Amino acid sequence: MKIIIDGDACPSISKIELIGKKYGMLVEIFCDINHYIISDYAKVSVVDSGFQSVDMYVINNTKKDDIVVTQDFGVAALCLPKGAKVVNTNGQIYTNDNIDMLLEKRHISQKIRRAGGRMKGPKKRKSSDDKKLLENIEKIINKSNSY
Repeated sequence: MKIIIDGDACPSISKIELIGKKYGMLVEIFCDINHYIISDYAKVSVVDSGFQSVDMYVINNTKKDDIVVTQDFGVAALCLPKGAKVVNTNGQIYTNDNIDMLLEKRHISQKIRRAGGRMKGPKKRKSSDDKKLLENIEKIINKSNSY
């Protein structure tokens, strides 16, 4: 089991690394060449900046029981069937029960934008989002360790 972070859009990397250290888990961060991420604990893998290149590295390096941190519904949808646990940067846990609805909402939003409509942007990030993220990662780890 390891923690994989889609590093291009994750504001909580250092906090997630602390959880990795606490449990002695490998933390791997994938980012493209346009993002400068350094870590004294995690393995940082810098990949090319092509369309969805980071997403593909995250998906291809995910294995059963890994914890994936991503905001991308598509990445989540492809990691869940591999047996990974997936959580977004606000702490929402993606599951087989909610991923279809999230993908459908994204699709509808894209259609509205293509037709010239406007959608509300994401809510401003709060410290409670970090708290929820870290709590849910620890819950996943503790649940996995109890088997």
